[in-house]
Amino acid sequence: MSADKSTSWSYAEDLPAEDEILMRARERSFELGVTPIGRGVGAALTVLAAASKAQTAVEIGTGAGVSGVCLLRGLGPQAVLTTIDVDVEHLRAAREAFLESGSPANRTRTISGRAGDVLPRLTDAAYDLVFIDADKPSLPGYVEQAIRLLKRSGLLIINDALDKDRVANPAARDASTTVLRQVGRAIRDDDRLASAMLPTGDGLLVAVKK
Repeated sequence: MSADKSTSWSYAEDLPAEDEILMRARERSFELGVTPIGRGVGAALTVLAAASKAQTAVEIGTGAGVSGVCLLRGLGPQAVLTTIDVDVEHLRAAREAFLESGSPANRTRTISGRAGDVLPRLTDAAYDLVFIDADKPSLPGYVEQAIRLLKRSGLLIINDALDKDRVANPAARDASTTVLRQVGRAIRDDDRLASAMLPTGDGLLVAVKK
């Protein structure tokens, strides 16, 4: 990346303003040892959720609620976010963030459990948006489940899809990078999807179900 390009990327990442609600959610993330999404990714999630006009959304990997608050701010007033995490402390922190954001309790559904166990129990073609920010080894399975869950024209978003710039480096062959590289190609070549890679944050892979 050229110096100018790197400067532009940093500018774009730092441009979105965040309020005290998101800053407190970030503080709780760090206290729990969770790496929250960056400001650029948060702003992108809000815009994508709003543009999709989603009424039903699933989040795989709750963290401490930073991404959930960003999604809720883009979703319509009647939309419901289902968020899944194996760690009950993460879910407790997320519920606190959702409450502070002014989101009514009936707009969120928090599910404790392994996503691999929870996702198969969710209804086929019942969701408008699926956001994945979870363990990389399980990503292929999560993606396949997400495609099943999405309605036609539903939106799939995968965070950290460039794995801190390692995906683009052919010399990087660690397990998580290899999985992300394979997932990116599989989504690109999947006739059920139209996709694009956005360089926001550590990469957002976005796809629409045809």
